Amino acid sequence: MAGVQILNTPWSIAPDMEDVFVGRLMSSPAHTVGPGTPVQTAAQTMIDADIGSLVVVEDDRLVGILTATDFVRAAADGSPTADAIVADYMTEDVITTDANHDIREIAALMTEHGFHHVPVVDGESVIGMISTSDLTIYVSHLERAGSPA
Repeated sequence: MAGVQILNTPWSIAPDMEDVFVGRLMSSPAHTVGPGTPVQTAAQTMIDADIGSLVVVEDDRLVGILTATDFVRAAADGSPTADAIVADYMTEDVITTDANHDIREIAALMTEHGFHHVPVVDGESVIGMISTSDLTIYVSHLERAGSPA
């Protein structure tokens, strides 16, 4: 797992996002699966929960993330076989954050790397997920309240 990087992007100067931390906006608990879960089961979980990613855990430790983009790649490579498991398609090198990170830093990270989901951890335990949807909802509330975003 890699840590959060601070990047110089327009998010890093957004004044209405000062002092707003990941823990305030993250979704919790995160939806999880094991690496041996059939991909069809994982896909159905994502559809049922209306989410774009699943955190992959083994023995309560983060071992990967499975996203809608991973499913698109799988489809482009040929449909997964009936015995395909999450470990076959998940991303293993996961960048994480903690609940105390400034959301501007996380927004910059997502923008820079093209991520839509970043698991939120407390030590080695996954406690939630911050997504571009969470950030969009926050910004839309700022705009409705009359604050420039």
